[in-house]
Amino acid sequence: MQTTDTLYTQLGGQEGIGKVVTTFYDKVLADPLINHFFKNTNMNRQIRHQTLFISWVTGGPNQYSGKGMAKAHEGMNLQEEHFGAVANHLVSSLEEFGVQPQQIDQVVAKLLTMKDEILHK
Repeated sequence: MQTTDTLYTQLGGQEGIGKVVTTFYDKVLADPLINHFFKNTNMNRQIRHQTLFISWVTGGPNQYSGKGMAKAHEGMNLQEEHFGAVANHLVSSLEEFGVQPQQIDQVVAKLLTMKDEILHK
């Protein structure tokens, strides 16, 4: 694998990312700390949007047309513990698919750049 590959390519493109996202939401929905945030969510739609979003932020094509982070999380009043739980489920899902620690660190670094747009809204 060339070092010039995008993280998107390294994660297996949209198909690979879609599998990780599905596993991620299985974990999220099983977690009583955060699953209530999704009680009225169309999960098929959520998985599609999240797959497109993560594909875009990892260097893939920009097909994401959803709301911005602040707007998407408006009224949820997410706190540090919720953000941490989501991040842990994402890391666990990536590990489950054999994603290397360096790549996981890149995904987490991108997630952390959005933290202020997500929390306390």
